[in-house]
Amino acid sequence: MAPQVFPLSQAPVTAHAFNVDRSQLCVSLNNNDAQILSRKGSEWVLNETLAEHDKLITSIDWAPNSNRIVTASQDRNAYVWEQKPDPETGKLVWKPTLVLLRINRAATHVRWSPKEDKFAVASGARAIAICSFDEENNWWVAKQLKKPIRSTVLSVDWHPNNVLLAAGSADLKARVFSAYIKEVDERPAPTVWGSKLPFNTICGEYSSPSGGWVHTVGFSPSGDALAFASHDSTISIVYPTGPTIYSIRLPSLPLVSLTWTSESAIVAAGHDCRPLVFTGTEQGWRESGTLDDSKSSSSSGSGFGAGTPGRLKLGAFATFQNADSRGQSSPGGVAQSDTKLSTIHQNTITSVRPYEGVNGEVTKVSTTGVDGTLVIWDTNEVSAITARLGATSFA
Repeated sequence: MAPQVFPLSQAPVTAHAFNVDRSQLCVSLNNNDAQILSRKGSEWVLNETLAEHDKLITSIDWAPNSNRIVTASQDRNAYVWEQKPDPETGKLVWKPTLVLLRINRAATHVRWSPKEDKFAVASGARAIAICSFDEENNWWVAKQLKKPIRSTVLSVDWHPNNVLLAAGSADLKARVFSAYIKEVDERPAPTVWGSKLPFNTICGEYSSPSGGWVHTVGFSPSGDALAFASHDSTISIVYPTGPTIYSIRLPSLPLVSLTWTSESAIVAAGHDCRPLVFTGTEQGWRESGTLDDSKSSSSSGSGFGAGTPGRLKLGAFATFQNADSRGQSSPGGVAQSDTKLSTIHQNTITSVRPYEGVNGEVTKVSTTGVDGTLVIWDTNEVSAITARLGATSFA
């Protein structure tokens, strides 16, 4: 089945999240507003604008059961949005509830916990705010994970037990913390990550292979494995019982977002503009292919193999490569550049989210990017990658 492509905007999409039945979409178009879009046929149309932040919204998450939206922003704030009747018209409108984050730098990433009674906000303040609702004061209060974080936290992801939290940060580490709050959580059962879990316990700490900051982290559906992708163009899968770590080095540009689609498959994407699929078990992992099988790549005149990563497919890059390694130049010394990528996304993919699933496995994922496009992919449509870099060399 061909991917569904929806051009949403001329502006970059910095974050997106769907409601439970995927009839509505919340997006941030590189500004301080979040927009609620409804699907009408083959288009998404504006329903309502959530305007409370005064700086760029960096992350959005939509809780499927409670139907609450949480937004995080560079203004150091987060808001929880709920639908409530308007006093004058009686119409349901989205109303914000204050979150006391107590951070002095930008909020960078936000995710609801599986039970939707907490959410985690990553920040540039070398801290992660674990937020729970204070009914007495009618606001959300934060308890902070700080040690041993040494730089901006770029991503977070919850374990299925609602207590453990994975975080990737610019100090080159992926970590697993306990976010157990005595007043909120029931005592969790032991896991492969440990049994004694007071707040801020470090249950695992892992370095990127070549010293790249960690863009994205994600627990497997069971919570028994952790994946993280780094700026050194690697993706790593951790099994803590060994501990066993498999790191896959990519000849392409770094990945910035990932999601597990089953216990043995991951879809990840980033600066290379196309979603890659990785498969494996505790015995080993490999790159299996891509969801973007754009046939146009085989007819490109850049001289690269059909499996060349999207960004490196540009005629401008091929011209530079030929001049640098082979001493060749274009006729008359003028570079003949083709600036259209051979991929569906025409710029960095900023977010990969699960879209649809059956029997606990994700069958479709959604991606948004700097090109302002939303794409829905069938995870079964994996194209093998052959001739990864053709005859080129990056030595």
